[in-house]
Amino acid sequence: MYMQKVRSEGIDSVGYNAQSRTLYIHFIRDEKITHYADVPMHIYEGIMGSAFKGEYFAEHIRDQFSALP
Repeated sequence: MYMQKVRSEGIDSVGYNAQSRTLYIHFIRDEKITHYADVPMHIYEGIMGSAFKGEYFAEHIRDQFSALP
């Protein structure tokens, strides 16, 4: 999985698998990558295009999609 580095105080990098609709986020505070299931492409595009990735995550991802172990 390719993870793209992003400019954010809380997020280090983001990746997406279109076939499985899985969003991958590596938070700066964590050593592991968190996976989010059944995420539409437009949500991935939204976080990548947002100037405020942490806010986008809080508003559109955190409570909307299940984090996988």
